[in-house]
Amino acid sequence: MSAIGRTATPAEIKAWDIDVRPDFKGLPKGQGSVKQGEVIWEGKCASCHGSFGESSEVFTPIAGGTTAEDVKAGRVDGLMPGANQPQRTSLMKVATLSTLWDYINRAMPWNAPKTLTTDEVYAVTAYVLNLGNILPADFTLSDKNVRDVQAMLPNRNGMTTAHAMWPGKELGGTAKPDVQGSACLSNCGPEAVIKSFLPDYARNAHGNLAGQSRMIGASRGADTTQPPPAVFGQNTLAKPVVAQVAAAPLSSGPTTSGITPLLQKNACLACHGLNSKLIGPGFNEIAARYKDKGRADAVNYLSGKIRAGGQGVWGGIAMPAQSLSEAEASQVAQWLAQGMPR
Repeated sequence: MSAIGRTATPAEIKAWDIDVRPDFKGLPKGQGSVKQGEVIWEGKCASCHGSFGESSEVFTPIAGGTTAEDVKAGRVDGLMPGANQPQRTSLMKVATLSTLWDYINRAMPWNAPKTLTTDEVYAVTAYVLNLGNILPADFTLSDKNVRDVQAMLPNRNGMTTAHAMWPGKELGGTAKPDVQGSACLSNCGPEAVIKSFLPDYARNAHGNLAGQSRMIGASRGADTTQPPPAVFGQNTLAKPVVAQVAAAPLSSGPTTSGITPLLQKNACLACHGLNSKLIGPGFNEIAARYKDKGRADAVNYLSGKIRAGGQGVWGGIAMPAQSLSEAEASQVAQWLAQGMPR
């Protein structure tokens, strides 16, 4: 049998090995000021998180809820039992600065993750800390002073590493497991009964799960276009729905079953449910609005909005520009303008 695979190259390992530990191992060299971070924030972050970290109706606030006394003590008083804190913010909860830096680096901005440079990540992190009155407006955060800033986090003492889930004793972990016990393989008691499940109207909110699963292995997604099994707890393997892969021709008018693979391919269903609002409006709401208006240019208008993105038509959450081709956007637009035909 011939060998399978090869050893990863240093460049490939470096591209994947981007995590930053709480002791700042893995943190790259760089720097960024609060003022630089403000410019980046307004251009790439404020549309979702607000200019001052107050966020929106979807995303929770980043800054707020911390005081100068919290910075001194290292424990946020608003997290304590009995505190009258209406909502917990990110800066109230985060205990390690590496967590904040690492998350911004690997996941932000949400529509283009990993596009920020190292210095931009330092700058945005500095601006977030400035929003929480942790860093002054003229501060420059860098790999050289990051440990000093860690000592200023309001909730830096709010996390323990003295448990076996932490990797390695060098970070204060222990060798003793958190859970003690042994496997029970006999006289295990009554069989578990499922008492909670998705209601029928929510089963297909993100498209047919069977069509989104890999065709190898034992795991299959449930066919969410069908009602749930009558007997819960019974292992059933849904048959993959192959017929939905090809979209209906544009000339005959796309149908919901035909357009769903296109929506899945372009991650449209991550923000828009077919029949319910998620981050953005449900497709049923969009279809109803433009069908009722009866505008002759509905297809061209919707196609342009899909590709260009926008903000303010359906609320304060911005929709970034999408990478659909003109033909794909036209198909989705025609499907919506025709009222989402089945």
